[in-house]
Amino acid sequence: MRDTFARTLYEISQEDPKVFIVVADISPAASMVPFREKYPDHFINVGVAEQSMIGICAGLALRGCTAFAYTIANFSIYRPFEQVRDDLCYQNLPVTVVGVGGGVAYSNLGGTHYTQEDIAVMSALPNMSIIAPCDPLETEAATWACARHSGPVYLRLGKAGEPDFTSEALEPFTFGKLRMLKEGSNVCILSYGPIMKSAFELAERIEKKRGHPVAVFSAHTLKPLDTDRIEKIMADFETVVVIEEHSKHGGLGAQVKQIAWECQAKCKLHTFGLKDEFIHLYGSQMDLWEAHGIGIETMCESLGVS
Repeated sequence: MRDTFARTLYEISQEDPKVFIVVADISPAASMVPFREKYPDHFINVGVAEQSMIGICAGLALRGCTAFAYTIANFSIYRPFEQVRDDLCYQNLPVTVVGVGGGVAYSNLGGTHYTQEDIAVMSALPNMSIIAPCDPLETEAATWACARHSGPVYLRLGKAGEPDFTSEALEPFTFGKLRMLKEGSNVCILSYGPIMKSAFELAERIEKKRGHPVAVFSAHTLKPLDTDRIEKIMADFETVVVIEEHSKHGGLGAQVKQIAWECQAKCKLHTFGLKDEFIHLYGSQMDLWEAHGIGIETMCESLGVS
């Protein structure tokens, strides 16, 4: 995802000469080299000064530029939260705050580098939109959407090595709309971000156990959320499953539960997300998923398909 974002930003700069990227002591891998070499004055590294990163982006936006703030997710929003709220959201400026390694992607660096609650935090901000693509192709579409958006956006990315889930998607990427990736009946899975891998694996397990195809949707836009489509899904499917690499508080699962209550949905609803606790385990991202109860075996057992 990081490399795709960097390449896409370079493509955007060919159409929009006012594109700037401001980073905080991090660079989007080697793929950013073409942009940095061709537009050295449009690549700004502020060092470990995330508040300045957001403030500079706000100033660039006020001058009519297309600004991207880029660093590890926990540092892109938590440390400069006041600036994100007041400089960007209060003034409704077209700045994209890019958070790399959402969820527990930086698993071996501990709780200080996790963003377990970032969607809940950013959703609470007026004017803020949130996009969390599930693979490189969706990252490309999401980056273009951010560049064309008229207000602040939080772009939540994984790290690297995410497999392709959307090259054969049944619907195109549209900002603010759910996207069907796979058709099915009876059971529908909603997910976003790199944990989409588990959504497809779970769908395969259910299909083998129950003998019918399982639908999979990408909920890439968390705000504004496509509530109408979610209501329809809950009316059309007997069972709806939400999988996310985010706290159960304030994430997609919590919002789907609220929608279910408001529309008096009759479907069975299962939500899987990170526990509301800091788990002091140092290992792989998959190790953290297992510890939080969103490993594939745990989810299969909960759904009775193990």
